[in-house]
Formats: sequence, C-alpha cells, structure tokens
Amino acid sequence: MGSQFEISVVGNDRLWAEERITIAVNEINRVEKLLSTFSDSSKINEINRNAGIAPVRVNAEIFWLIDRSLKIAELTYGTFDITYYSADAQNDTDTNTVLAACSTYQNVVLDASAMTVFLKEKGMRIGFAANSKGYAADRAKYVLQTQGVSSGVINAGGDLLTWGLQPTNEQWTVGAADPEQSRQPYAGLEIGNMCLATSVNAEKLTDNNKEYFNIVNLKKGFPVSEIASVSVLSPTAELSDAMANPLMAIGVNAGMYLINKLNQIACVIIDDHNRIYTSKGINITA
Repeated sequence: MGSQFEISVVGNDRLWAEERITIAVNEINRVEKLLSTFSDSSKINEINRNAGIAPVRVNAEIFWLIDRSLKIAELTYGTFDITYYSADAQNDTDTNTVLAACSTYQNVVLDASAMTVFLKEKGMRIGFAANSKGYAADRAKYVLQTQGVSSGVINAGGDLLTWGLQPTNEQWTVGAADPEQSRQPYAGLEIGNMCLATSVNAEKLTDNNKEYFNIVNLKKGFPVSEIASVSVLSPTAELSDAMANPLMAIGVNAGMYLINKLNQIACVIIDDHNRIYTSKGINITA
C-alpha cells in the first residue's frame, strides 16, 4: 500500500496492548496481500487476466469491496475509479486509445448471486491504490475492537481513524491539519469514532518560476490549482480515503454541493488563497 501505519491503543497493560497491536498489524498485512497485484495467484490478478473473457468468482470480502468502490465511482461521476487500462504488447496507438476509454467503472459487471466479477473489455484492470489504505485501517480497527481494545487511534499515512475516548475521557480531536502548520484551521475539531483523511496539493514542481500542484484533474489532464487541501470526515477510513482526491479534482463548489447532500460525511476545504470552506455540521475553532 506504500503507507506507514501507526497504531495507538488505550490500556493499562503494555504487554497486552502490544499483543493486540501485533494482531492489527497482521491484519493490515493480510489486506495488503489480498488486494495485491504483484502475486500471480491473487484474485485481483485473476480478475484482470480474465478481462473480456470470463467472470471470476471471488470471496465476499473482495466482492463487496469492489461493489462499494463502484458506488463511490458513481457518486463522484467517475472521478474516483478503481479501473485502469493496461496497453497490450502490440502497442497499437489507435486501438489502445479506444480501449483506454472503455476502461471505466461502468464496464465492471458484478453478479451478487454468483459472487463473480467481470471486466467487460480486454485490457481493463482494477486496482485499489486509492482505497486499500483506508480499508486496511478499518479492518485493523475491527480486529482491535474484537480483541477488547475500547479506545485507540490508527494513523494510516496521515489519515486518522479513532474510536473510544482519550485516556482523559475526552473526545479525540485534531490539533492542526495544515501541512506547513502556519495556521491551525482544524484545532478543536472532534473526530471521535470517525476518520479524517486529508489530500494535499503539494507545491513541489516549478517551471519558469510558475508553481504547480501534484494533484491532477483526471478529466482535463492539467494540474488543479484552486484547492490547497481537502479533509474528509466520515465513519470509515475507506470512505474518507476514497473521497478526498475526487473532491480535490471536482473543485470547491461541486465538492461542497456533493458532500452536503450526503449523510454522515463532512469536509473542510482550503483553497489556494487560504480561505476555509466547511460543509454542514462542521464548526471550526481556530
């Protein structure tokens, strides 16, 4: 998944806590292996190899993860999409261009009764780079709770998933979310039993003293400059993680409109003029 996980649990016995954390780490490793495309024997690779050929039967975990991913893709009008195109060995540019256009979430066919996944077009692939980190964090939280851990925090590459209360019996809160920490727009924002995932436009590339951002508008093909960061708050890391980049791509107005239509999800957007926008249900205390 390419992300560092930090797990903190609340407890009175250090050895007991470390044993539970080890169980959670094992679960994260299991999810990484489950969703890997590096192993020839993985179900994800089997689905990809059979693109345009035949449906592939999968277990319930993979099936419903794909199903949720397709729902998010539909919700974001394809801005979030687990499908991509892999060019064939013939390297026919015209053919590849057509096939690449066919590589869309709308060409993934799920059969719940048979528990099968079918990619309709040859060359189509699916991958979970955009939401595997969040799903792994959710699974780690689940196993920790089943092991009796009543409170904790999982930091999945900067995305914070919490449950329970702090040792002081206070809610978990975000102290600062600005990557440069020159401002503290999220100080006082409670994130108890929620996940806060943040996507940031890092000003790393320059060309003739002109600044660019590293998040690309997937539809138009040019860097997005209107938004500096997006933070999404929802009950699951999978959803928060999956929604952050699409909101970055679709812009402030469309992003706020989308989030305000939904339940149990909120966001904070900072634009490139340092203006802060909050969806319904969020009050910022600086």
